[in-house]
Amino acid sequence: MSGTGTGTAVTGTSSSSGLVTAPAVEPVSLQDMKNHLLLDSGSFDDNLSFVQSIVPGDHVIAAAYTLLGASANVLGFSAEVVLDSGTNGATGTVDVKIQDSDDNTTFADWSGGAFTQVTTANDNAIQTIAYTGSKQYIRVVASVLLATCDFGVSIIKYASDTTQDTLLSTLITAARQQAESVTQRKFITQTWNLYLEEFPPGDSFVIPFGNLTSVVSLAYKDSDGDSTTMTATTAYLVDTSSDPGRIVLPYGVSWPSFTAYPFKPITCQFVCGYGGTASAVPAGIKTAIKMMVEELFNHRDAIYELLNSGSIVENRAVQALLWPYRLWTEM
Repeated sequence: MSGTGTGTAVTGTSSSSGLVTAPAVEPVSLQDMKNHLLLDSGSFDDNLSFVQSIVPGDHVIAAAYTLLGASANVLGFSAEVVLDSGTNGATGTVDVKIQDSDDNTTFADWSGGAFTQVTTANDNAIQTIAYTGSKQYIRVVASVLLATCDFGVSIIKYASDTTQDTLLSTLITAARQQAESVTQRKFITQTWNLYLEEFPPGDSFVIPFGNLTSVVSLAYKDSDGDSTTMTATTAYLVDTSSDPGRIVLPYGVSWPSFTAYPFKPITCQFVCGYGGTASAVPAGIKTAIKMMVEELFNHRDAIYELLNSGSIVENRAVQALLWPYRLWTEM
């Protein structure tokens, strides 16, 4: 059938889709979600906590790392150890290293956790080491040789608890996928393949998921398995101004006539979404996702049942927030 320039939606044509490139980010970031759940104070200063492992002051001679510092629980936190050196006594030296432990009783030296030796040549300075190990507890031990030396060691913890990060990230993705299912849209830019079993009887076919950005390619495969990529603007036109977007035949052009491959003979690869960043997604959608995650997070015992029943969205407020963005289309 020749194109008339107007076209109609696909009806009665079998189709399916497959994800090619997943969204690079989520509409709601992990940090935004933690702020929403009040897991963070939102203030950098309030999110810091300090443990004096070795109290600042003059420390007398202590051989073979017998000066033991207090430990700190750093599980789920980012931690940095700070050695603040005052003035060493004449010829005095200070050696400090980090130890870690699973049980806060048996400590072992952490590899990469030794500070540069402090002498009279480099005292009155600050050294820092970020703890990147996996143990729950850390402390420092020190040797002070030849003379009394002035120093202290603190453990700084960034008090944004990360122990829930994996769960929250999973819930954000699950809530986003459910919201996409409800609205029949894709939010963050992603690439999909639309598979057709035949070209439509009309002059156009609809691209699913709304917010069509571009069509990468339109190709068909014959019974021998040979693929032909059609030429945009001459063999087909892309309508990104409609929502959902469409593939439309130009005037006087017909769909190709060919003996189709037994399955998925026609592939349209396309890019869709509001944009590549969370800021491009409407606030109503992001709010709905946050509310879904909050419900799942606060009722985590029911997560398994909710995910398997497909009933993540049960809240009327969530439904109301998503309703204006729902895509109504017939495929």
